[in-house]
Amino acid sequence: MGRVENKVALVTGAASGIGLASAQLLAKEGAKVVLADFNVEGAKAAAAELKAQGFEAEGVFLNALEEQSIKDAVEYTVDTYGKLDILYNNVGGTNLHKDLDVVNLDLAEWDRLMDLNLKSVLLGSRFAIPHMQKVGGGSIINTASMAAFASDAIRSAYGTSKAGVVHLTKYIAKQYGKDNIRCNAIAPGLILTPAAKNSLPQEMLDIFTKYNALPYNGEANDIGYGVVYLASDESKFMTGQTLEIEGGHYQANPTTADLAKFTK
Repeated sequence: MGRVENKVALVTGAASGIGLASAQLLAKEGAKVVLADFNVEGAKAAAAELKAQGFEAEGVFLNALEEQSIKDAVEYTVDTYGKLDILYNNVGGTNLHKDLDVVNLDLAEWDRLMDLNLKSVLLGSRFAIPHMQKVGGGSIINTASMAAFASDAIRSAYGTSKAGVVHLTKYIAKQYGKDNIRCNAIAPGLILTPAAKNSLPQEMLDIFTKYNALPYNGEANDIGYGVVYLASDESKFMTGQTLEIEGGHYQANPTTADLAKFTK
């Protein structure tokens, strides 16, 4: 306990899934946490639950497609707790009905995802960095995706935007490292968040499990523990890196599982 004691954290997309799990773990490790989400009622309810357990937390509205809303969330955090040590740029998503192959994807969805998944990381960092400079440093953590490294039949915009997150992470790390500001990313594989469980049929989940090195899919806390590590001083010499937390799904020739029977 106490791995991020006396630190202040802002977590975006924190009303559910990876963001919620990360906010909960950061609070339990001693941080004062602001949970920001478009679902502000969900964020406030999650914050109230943490406060009922004796932790310090607040919920705030965030529209990651609007610059002013991102700035307001950062300023709210500083106004509430006096500083900002940790920023977790987690909010993101896609629409699988519109984010298709290159020929057929909806160009408006392309623009939306570049704003939602990539520009929001830029803006959150832009507004947080001056506050981190004032307190002598900080840790910025970005949610990337294994889609940044592996192509797919669809999700062209999503994967491209997440590849941008990986590279922007390196830029931030290089430009502000001398200010003792670290910036790292996490690239999750399939994580069984409520959204994933509700939107993916069991057949698709079985396919992911089949090609994992491990015999199961990830859960939100698997990413949350990585966030705590990157937020804490345990990772003080790590910056510009992307942690791939994906169950070994992308580490081998995808035909390995099918070909294994021929090696027996």
